[in-house]
Amino acid sequence: MPAAGASLDRDFGQRIDRVVDAAIGEQRIIGGVILVAQRGDMLYRRAFGLADRERGKPMAEDAIFRLSSVTKPIVAAAAMALVEAGRIALHDPVTRFVPEFRPRLPDGKEPLITVRQLLTHTAGLAYGFAQPAGNAYERFRVSDGLDQPGLSMADNLARIASVPLSYAPGTRWGYSVAMDVLGEVMARAAGAPLPDLVDRLIAQPLGMSDSAFVVRDERRLVTPYADGLSGPVRMGEHHLVPFGDGLISFAPARAFDPASFPSGGTGMNGTAGDVLKLLEAVRTGGGPVLRPETTRAMTADAIMGIDTTRPGWGWGLGFAVLRDPAVAQTPQAVGTWRWGGVYGHSWFVDPSAELTVVALTNTAIAGMAGDFPDAVRDAIYGA
Repeated sequence: MPAAGASLDRDFGQRIDRVVDAAIGEQRIIGGVILVAQRGDMLYRRAFGLADRERGKPMAEDAIFRLSSVTKPIVAAAAMALVEAGRIALHDPVTRFVPEFRPRLPDGKEPLITVRQLLTHTAGLAYGFAQPAGNAYERFRVSDGLDQPGLSMADNLARIASVPLSYAPGTRWGYSVAMDVLGEVMARAAGAPLPDLVDRLIAQPLGMSDSAFVVRDERRLVTPYADGLSGPVRMGEHHLVPFGDGLISFAPARAFDPASFPSGGTGMNGTAGDVLKLLEAVRTGGGPVLRPETTRAMTADAIMGIDTTRPGWGWGLGFAVLRDPAVAQTPQAVGTWRWGGVYGHSWFVDPSAELTVVALTNTAIAGMAGDFPDAVRDAIYGA
């Protein structure tokens, strides 16, 4: 395993290849793209498997994926650009910009929710898929941002606000629809739609030409697959995938419905190369989209004293931050920041090694959690 700051050994690419070849051969993953950069140099790049199994279409490095929660760091960066511009502040209450959004605690009290709490998932909100069947988010038909094509932001905000908060804001951590609420805060604060803000503040300056809330080239969009009992199955119009105690609801056609609200947590599409550009910009100090002090704040643990549901991991302003590698059972160094996406993605940045890794696949959930992403990580480190 390389020491902090050391270069990757010459065999790491062969180890990744073995992991990928096994996943494809065992039909656990249909296809994907992996990029590994260290100190800004691309050391490994591979498109593997199929973009569309039924058509026999091979995966290409410029394939476009439904990013799901890989959207979060992009929108978080845009939010911090608005903070720098003085359009919003981390301590601002959500009601300053969205006065009708007033969820209450189970006892009927209406607490203050801040922009910072939305970014850190400490706002008292939740995700329906992370709860057992029949939960309140399911009963009130709250969208996690992956389904219900045509649902408006106004309708979904009203549904979210109608559900009692899971805890008093600022007291706990809970992965949630908070980034969707933040997207509306941003739009109203800046007087522009969220997709336009993300494009102007982040995508255009960084040359992320395929990153958008719409699919800019449908010919390059991969076909989504989901875990099945005998291997991945092609997703249908409305597809439910078991995850933990709940079910994730997918509607792949949402990406083509202009009436669907722009989900700040899950709604973007893009390429592995575009994601790498964003992560590298944050890793190297934010230029040309953010200041160095802003990226330092984003990548530091912002919820000290509060535990996440992932042992050893804290949370920054947009993604997880590693507190204790031993507890987390990972070869990554303290201060590594990472996350993924339920359509089948994972990424991480280990700043001590100046290392950035993006692995996007078209296979949910196996591409995001479990044997495959863990094996890719361990292959890189030689763990």
